[in-house]
Amino acid sequence: MAVEDVKAYFSTYGMEDRVIEFEVSSATVELAAQALNCAPERIAKTLSFHLKKADQAILVVTAGDAKIDNAKFKQAFSERALMIKPDEVEEKIGHPIGGVCPFAIKEGVAVYLDESLKRFDTVFPACGGPKSAIELTISELEEYAKSNSWVDVCKGWE
Repeated sequence: MAVEDVKAYFSTYGMEDRVIEFEVSSATVELAAQALNCAPERIAKTLSFHLKKADQAILVVTAGDAKIDNAKFKQAFSERALMIKPDEVEEKIGHPIGGVCPFAIKEGVAVYLDESLKRFDTVFPACGGPKSAIELTISELEEYAKSNSWVDVCKGWE
């Protein structure tokens, strides 16, 4: 199970006890915000894309209120945003829809963090399942997600 993989990942840092598991779904930004009793924008949503030129899956972690801006995405990655099909996400990333996160992912998947996250002290990404999360500072997210870089590919949050 993906949540157990994420807990095992965080156990190497002595942080597995920080993973929160809910009785209710946290599979969407709105549901996660309700489960955590926080503002939706503090949910760090992880979106899965396929870069055709590099034949590579990538993750972009954004603030809960941010939306992908196609022009910015194309400028950052030199191609248009092409989300991975829902029935292929778990196979290509390692986590099911509703639990996709940048931790304990398949080898070769690159992670990028969007600038929309930098306005918060802490955010809540999922932890591999649709009833899980962890609270991380932005520097912790950057470190544990092993992000390639920061990107500016979103709109609607400014």
